Amino acid sequence: MVRAAAAGIRVVLVVATRGERGEPTPGVLADGEPLWERRISESYASAKILGVQRVEFLGYVDSGMMGEPSNDSPYSFWTADVDAAAGRLASILREEDAQILTIYDNNGGYGHPDHIMVHRVGLRAAEMAGTPRVFETTMNRDHFRRMLAQFTEAGKVPPALEAALEVAEDETSTGAEEEFVGSLDEFGKAEAEITHAINVADLVDMKRQAMMAHRSQIADDSWFLTMEPESFEQAFGTEWFIESGKLRAEGAPFLDALWNQE
Repeated sequence: MVRAAAAGIRVVLVVATRGERGEPTPGVLADGEPLWERRISESYASAKILGVQRVEFLGYVDSGMMGEPSNDSPYSFWTADVDAAAGRLASILREEDAQILTIYDNNGGYGHPDHIMVHRVGLRAAEMAGTPRVFETTMNRDHFRRMLAQFTEAGKVPPALEAALEVAEDETSTGAEEEFVGSLDEFGKAEAEITHAINVADLVDMKRQAMMAHRSQIADDSWFLTMEPESFEQAFGTEWFIESGKLRAEGAPFLDALWNQE
């Protein structure tokens, strides 16, 4: 987003829900303040940092995590009619004469129902509006496996990753590392499926600032914000995409831009 805005490209953020089923950071909300109000204001604040010029909400209700009863609540995004929701998004795409739409991959990154619906609705909306290029933002699970192996071999597992390993460990696991590595099978996509790798290492400070704008969801002591700068850059210094309908030939390099930069 920052890279596009700096290149003079108009950037529009469309948000499916207001995130009202999130778990707020203790002490952040004022007495009686509903979470959804705070999350709307945080979205605008974060968008401003990133150079976004328009923010729109589709108006659906947060579905909660996969398998929760809230998935089937009235007006939840998970139960939305795909064509109806896509029609709302398509109208924005037409207004903006959008040439590029970014959405989540088909598993929503890690299986979140609303992220999965963003994928389904986004593909249909692009079809309706005639938006020519769609990119599915994802995470490179092979990259994170290599990071884990590198840190483990060097005996320098970042505190944030240690915390994640501890969370992953349960009574049936043979160890936290094995359990965590196994969980990566549901995380992002295999490297072979990814078409684009965008280097944003020079922008990670702005990314951290944008994350900090979401204080109701990310506490000051969150592992996201307490990562050492080097580890943060390794984890978040590259953004990964799959161009919808495209394949990367085996052994071919990743493409490094979503638009023509000439």
